[in-house]
Amino acid sequence: MLLSTPSSFPAVDPIPLPAPIWLFKLLHIVTLSLHFVAVEMLLGGLLLAALFSLFRGPAHVVARALARRLPVVMTYVINLGVPPLLFAQVLYGRALYTSSILIGAWWISIIALLTLAYWLLYRFTARLDAGKPAWLTGLSAWIIAGFIARLLSTNMTLMLRPEAWRQMYSASGAGIYLPTADPTTTPRWLLMLAGGFLIAGLWMIYLAARSTFTAEEKRFLAGTGGKTALLGGIVYCLCGLWAYAVQPDAVKAGLASHPLYHWCGYAVYGWFLCLALALVLAAIAGFGKVTASWLSWAATLTAVLLEITFTVYRDTVRDLTLLSKGFDVWDRAVVTNWSVVGLFLVLFVASLGVIAWLISVVARAQKPMEGAA
Repeated sequence: MLLSTPSSFPAVDPIPLPAPIWLFKLLHIVTLSLHFVAVEMLLGGLLLAALFSLFRGPAHVVARALARRLPVVMTYVINLGVPPLLFAQVLYGRALYTSSILIGAWWISIIALLTLAYWLLYRFTARLDAGKPAWLTGLSAWIIAGFIARLLSTNMTLMLRPEAWRQMYSASGAGIYLPTADPTTTPRWLLMLAGGFLIAGLWMIYLAARSTFTAEEKRFLAGTGGKTALLGGIVYCLCGLWAYAVQPDAVKAGLASHPLYHWCGYAVYGWFLCLALALVLAAIAGFGKVTASWLSWAATLTAVLLEITFTVYRDTVRDLTLLSKGFDVWDRAVVTNWSVVGLFLVLFVASLGVIAWLISVVARAQKPMEGAA
């Protein structure tokens, strides 16, 4: 049974929401899922590229191929990260604004850290293209990206802990301290890092079907990517189980019995199904070194579905955690202006179509062989 406590959250904004809550949540889940795909491509692909840069032959070619694509991936990480953050502020602003202020110095530092990581990505690519040692530059960029992920996990966890806010503010109003007592922060962070290896491995399986690689390089991409995804998927599953095990009892009870959220809790079965499919595809590519087009597209679709099911489940856990502490995301006044909502949805779908078209244009463009100087 979910517990209710006197609200520790700021008062609700008297201005009603301009669209239904379910629509905001749907848009949040869709955009956040796409953001997570890009994040994990970056986290996993960057570390693998830094590792591959230490070797010659196909491994070095793959390192350069990944490195050349990572600045583009970073643009999607940033641009796809803005919409879900805005939707989260609309739905959970009373919690999210408070936690952001409590770690304000660190939260603002993310802008500088992103800029530094972005610059290091270009330096990493330039050094590889110039034939210079680049692993330290790539590793530095990965450490910064991983630390940004840690700060984001910390904030998204702190917003669920109003009981810790007063003590943190008493310790410092300058936002210089990070909370350390929550048992869910580390497994949530490690879940994202492990997912990076899974998604990056599936990304390599996709690249293995590209015509810009030689047959030897394709076999390396499929074999190494498949084995990376297989190992990363196993660790990802273990981190997911750990993250669930440390959830409060009220959340576990809500997942089992709440009239609304227990249906959303079934997303975990979809997550396990997608994960199992990803592991099968990874095994086929990793041990069979298959570079077929169908396998590359199956890996891509599985990666997207995996992130969608994960995001739905993550959203359910957040809502249940907040509900147990007196914050009901559905308890808001709504006055919908359907003409504005309709115009927004048309523009939103059109923008997704443009993004998909741009990606397809880049994918179909004639390029020199990846191993060419």
